Amino acid sequence: MNLYPLQFEPILKERIWGGEKLKTVLNKSITSNITGESWELSDVKGDVSVVANGDLAGKSLTELIEVNPNEILGTNVHEKFGTDFPLLFKYLDAKQDLSIQVHPNDALAKERHNSFGKTEMWYIMQADEDARIIVGFKEDSNAKEYVENLENKTLLNILDTVAVKKGDVFFLETGTVHAIGAGLVVAEIQQTSDITYRLYDFDRVDASGNTRELHVDLALDAINYNKVDTFKSYSDTVNESNTIVDCKYFTTNSIPLDGVVTIDKTGETFTVYMCIEGAFEITANNQKYNFQKGNTVLIPAGLKNYELSGKASLLEIYIS
Repeated sequence: MNLYPLQFEPILKERIWGGEKLKTVLNKSITSNITGESWELSDVKGDVSVVANGDLAGKSLTELIEVNPNEILGTNVHEKFGTDFPLLFKYLDAKQDLSIQVHPNDALAKERHNSFGKTEMWYIMQADEDARIIVGFKEDSNAKEYVENLENKTLLNILDTVAVKKGDVFFLETGTVHAIGAGLVVAEIQQTSDITYRLYDFDRVDASGNTRELHVDLALDAINYNKVDTFKSYSDTVNESNTIVDCKYFTTNSIPLDGVVTIDKTGETFTVYMCIEGAFEITANNQKYNFQKGNTVLIPAGLKNYELSGKASLLEIYIS
């Protein structure tokens, strides 16, 4: 297999809360004014990414892994996850508030849905003035207090609301009640899972007058009722990988690129770059590949040596 930096066709999702910033901010070819998500790299059943560039164009991520799992995933990742691609990468445009929701941990997700749980992180790419998110409880709570406030439509009174700005990062372990607020464009990195328990949706209705399904009972034993600290501070040393998140599911670094950086890998894990700002090139096997803001690139594990060049802000993601 000829290995090179792989870009995939975005899988665009209309959402009741979506808008048009995936086009105006990230240059995605959206066709509606309620596009909420661009799934950049996915192995979720029914939504598997397809290669957009080079000799492997038209091949699905699943096909590539089945043919040569070690070269795509990496030896360590293949040993741990088999032929499953363990992460899901998205860009989100929240024109309106997203629902208040929670994700189950690995054990619950496996038992109920035969799925991974959903630990995730958010990188705020663009924030309107006064934009906010909801993350966890203001103070330690419990199921009784939560249910009472949910029934009385006062849930927001006990949840923690945080003002955000461009460049902020939040790490959400499973069980953390959360919602992305209106006026935000977010890069999201998460375990491969589409399991979400929706707790409250602000009594919204769709174009047909229907409310969206809630999962109140399923959520009760999935929620972490303790106050949590989700904000992640990080360094921004130019042309270096600055660690933002390092957990058992993924490592995410910030690379403020200004010039040339040489990368040497071991073949144990794939690497993904999300271009948050600017434009950059990857030089591999004497070939140059150009990328810009809003692009997401998979470096197969078998491609061990390459160069990054240009002026850009990158998120670098892999599995330790």
